[in-house]
Amino acid sequence: MTKSVKKQVHEQIVGALKGAKFPVKTPADLIAAFPDGENTTCQVGDLKMTAGEAALLLKASDFPFRSAKAVADVVVERAGI
Repeated sequence: MTKSVKKQVHEQIVGALKGAKFPVKTPADLIAAFPDGENTTCQVGDLKMTAGEAALLLKASDFPFRSAKAVADVVVERAGI
């Protein structure tokens, strides 16, 4: 059975943030935590999203993030994947 697109994107975000130091307190710190900054890309099939695009889905009230999973949870939900 193949993984859902939602699950794959979630895993890619968590993987991209594996080296990040949490908590992440600001959007700028979050972008900086991705390996290629805002150009870090998650792609599953035809769906492609950069960290810069994903950051537009976040609100100031979302911070601080305490884990990569928390970031992925919010991005996947807000993206409507």
